[in-house]
Amino acid sequence: MSGDNNQTEQFDSLFLSIAQHHPQGASQLLDTFVSFLSRKTDFFTGGEEGAWEKLVMGTFSKYEKISRKKHESEIKERREREAAKKAAAAKKLEEEKVKPAEITELTDAEAEKLQAELDAKKSPPMETNGEPAPAVEKIEEDEDASEVGKIKPNSGNGCDLDKYKWTQTLQDLEVRIPLKINFRAKQKDLVVSLTKKHLTCGIKGQPPIVDDDFPHEIKLEESTWVIEDGHTLLFNLEKINKMNWWAKLVVSDPEISTRKINPEPSKLSDLDGETRGLVEKMMYDQRQKELGLPTSDEQKKQDVIKKFMEQHPEMDFSKCKFN
Repeated sequence: MSGDNNQTEQFDSLFLSIAQHHPQGASQLLDTFVSFLSRKTDFFTGGEEGAWEKLVMGTFSKYEKISRKKHESEIKERREREAAKKAAAAKKLEEEKVKPAEITELTDAEAEKLQAELDAKKSPPMETNGEPAPAVEKIEEDEDASEVGKIKPNSGNGCDLDKYKWTQTLQDLEVRIPLKINFRAKQKDLVVSLTKKHLTCGIKGQPPIVDDDFPHEIKLEESTWVIEDGHTLLFNLEKINKMNWWAKLVVSDPEISTRKINPEPSKLSDLDGETRGLVEKMMYDQRQKELGLPTSDEQKKQDVIKKFMEQHPEMDFSKCKFN
């Protein structure tokens, strides 16, 4: 099976290059390919009637089984990770032996004093590790004027904001939202609503911390959220489109520069063949641009022109300009 994968993956870059010219997605790409078979081959007429249909259905059925098996494996792994997180949190809670505080009625004077003490202890936005959130860094100079003013991505290719921190891979996003409360939150204390295009979350009886649309859709059935250590909401959101980076978590957020994203090379081995090929191409093109050299697509065009010129030495190309 691995031999078959190696044989097919050698064409991934070529197919990805073709796919980039089909903004409507898989249906448009498939239509183009079938049109090619119809116009340039005897795919439909070269065999017995209905033979092409058996071939197509057999091939699609084969890869549907492979895809579903892989998908089920990914779901299982994700659930196991979530179960491990919850088990670790429950164990920690048990070790801490947290006891419910006794409820006592305060006088007005005591309540005012307590509120003053709480106000005095207020600090800048904190991450879940107890450290202040780092200030965002904006791009002040860039060859592309449209990049100026955008925020440089954090180490997780996302952004550290006042209310939350988010990171991303091409496949999913992770969002950590500190609740800023003086008690351990449970599900009954929270308001959380998650749809394909919108997130609302916060403490019951208080204004929501987030109430906004996503810039792109998420795969709702594969997205989860948990309460981490009683003080942080942790969201794992799976992207539907696994071929682009998000410039913001929700539409009202400031925009990060997706051109400055640089995924760790060590993480490429975790990606599937198609996504890995795309990431490697993006990284290569970014390095080429920084060095003032042609991108992979530009290099392909130059190679085609060079080959054509070598095949036609009788032609004079000295006055030709190639863009």
